[in-house]
Amino acid sequence: MDTLAEINIKGFVEEEIDPTLDLFAEIEKLKKEKNAIILAHYYQEPDIQDIADYIGDSLGLSQEAAKTDAEVIVFAGVHFMAETAKILSPNKKVLLPDVKAGCSLADSCPPHLFKKFKEKYPDHLVITYVNCTAELKALSDIVCTSTNAVQIVESLPKDQKIIFGPDRNLGAYVAKKTGRDLVLWNGACMVHEIFSQEKITKLKERHPKAKFIAHPECEEVVLKMADYIGSTTGLLKYTINDPATEFIVATESGIIHQMEKANPTKTFIPAPPNNSCACNDCPYMKRNTLEKLYLCIKNGLPEVTVPEHIIDQARKPIQRMLDISAELGL
Repeated sequence: MDTLAEINIKGFVEEEIDPTLDLFAEIEKLKKEKNAIILAHYYQEPDIQDIADYIGDSLGLSQEAAKTDAEVIVFAGVHFMAETAKILSPNKKVLLPDVKAGCSLADSCPPHLFKKFKEKYPDHLVITYVNCTAELKALSDIVCTSTNAVQIVESLPKDQKIIFGPDRNLGAYVAKKTGRDLVLWNGACMVHEIFSQEKITKLKERHPKAKFIAHPECEEVVLKMADYIGSTTGLLKYTINDPATEFIVATESGIIHQMEKANPTKTFIPAPPNNSCACNDCPYMKRNTLEKLYLCIKNGLPEVTVPEHIIDQARKPIQRMLDISAELGL
């Protein structure tokens, strides 16, 4: 097996795997042996979604990480998600198949710069989107997800001044929905920023009966075209409950696997980005593979750790989000 230093450089355990091995069966066996649970985000590759014990968006995954009895949490997602699991379950071992699975949105908000930004608005409450580092969560008063951001802002007094970060598009959407004047950090997700208004318009012309659905991390010009705007889970539920048989989907294309499983008679078209690629994949989410997942559980590495003082500071705003979500039935 690789040394810890080699794993840190590459981001994952690298060793030869017998090509005849049934990885699904082996992973199931290892989960029982190690009392492990696999939590997977909707943006993971289909094989990982199919082997996971729980699939969800950031809110659902946070809720699951907080309540699991498993000794080992294997997080098939990106680094900030594994950090959130560690913050909520500090006594559990948290593994990430590839620790280089980062996040462009989290990277767009360095904590030391956000701290200076926050100091300019001493009378403001800080709400941060969960797609950020543990250090940024530690600087926050409340954490939110795209599922509950609007409701969390609405749960606060109308005269409460608010800083919202790091996603400017989600922040602008929340400000519009709530009528609040939010101070926004200028960050964004590269996956949701790259959708092409022009290409979507042409796609809608070719599929006149299709509903266009979008994640609120998309730019306003794209959201204005949408028949429905919602979190990843919200988009999935909408496709199940809406009678339309065709949907153009403006979010990371990994969710389409669950949409097709839930709606085998419906058609799902990934919204085109403003580049030569046919669909929008998050390169960080797709760093995780079934092989890396297997080796991660087998070897108990790479492990995600968070300094104790950051855990103590970051748990409070996350717990506040979970408490508000529970009160609102989210």
